[in-house]
Amino acid sequence: MNVMDLLRLDGRTAIVTGATKGLGKAMAEGLAEAGADVVIVSRNQEQTTTVAAEIAAATGRKVQGYACDVTIPEQVDALVEQVLADFGGVHILVNNAGINIRNPIEELSLEEFNEVYNINVVGPWLMCKAVGKHLVAQEYGRIVNIGSTLSIIALPGRTPYASSKGAVWQMTRALALEWAQKGITVNCMMPGPFATEMNKPLMDDPVAFKDFVAKIPMGRWGELDEIKGLAVFLASDASSFITGAGITIDGGWTVH
Repeated sequence: MNVMDLLRLDGRTAIVTGATKGLGKAMAEGLAEAGADVVIVSRNQEQTTTVAAEIAAATGRKVQGYACDVTIPEQVDALVEQVLADFGGVHILVNNAGINIRNPIEELSLEEFNEVYNINVVGPWLMCKAVGKHLVAQEYGRIVNIGSTLSIIALPGRTPYASSKGAVWQMTRALALEWAQKGITVNCMMPGPFATEMNKPLMDDPVAFKDFVAKIPMGRWGELDEIKGLAVFLASDASSFITGAGITIDGGWTVH
């Protein structure tokens, strides 16, 4: 089969959480451009509807928006059942929803730590659990968990985020082993610095921004479109023999 055909996602339905902005929106666009129908998920229904309409108009794919708090099991289960009813199936899950709260540990509350952990770890776990049973039943699926370079390295003032993204990486590895013989791959993308809303505090701080750029061998931050190719690859049949992998996309930052 032609390698470009392996990258096509025609006939597949993809769920992308945290898909109304930043990396999530870019990945949703990329999956639709590769032929997938796409489910846009965030907590804000108006935003999901707007983004879904934009991507549908640009790609001609079926794209719909759904409001869901991925930390609430009942909402996650209801979301998956509604997607199955509306799309007839699900084949790809991209767990992108996440937050970051930056501060030294002595200035952080337990509530803040739990908020980051619940969204970044409990959310993907619940989504994998709800979607996974359908992927197992059809003996096919692609799960892409969004970790971070902080899944494997660390920075000061990031104990909630680094802890949560380390957990996402280990969750990916465990699930890859559970589902390796069930036709399901589970991989972890580990983005470095991208110009997203989450990183606005760093972009607005000239000193911190310059320090980050100095650590990146390619000498710049990532552009949103640069996340699309890896997302499509891991969601496609081109990556059928890759599971349990953690792939950095960081301009060489973690090579140091």
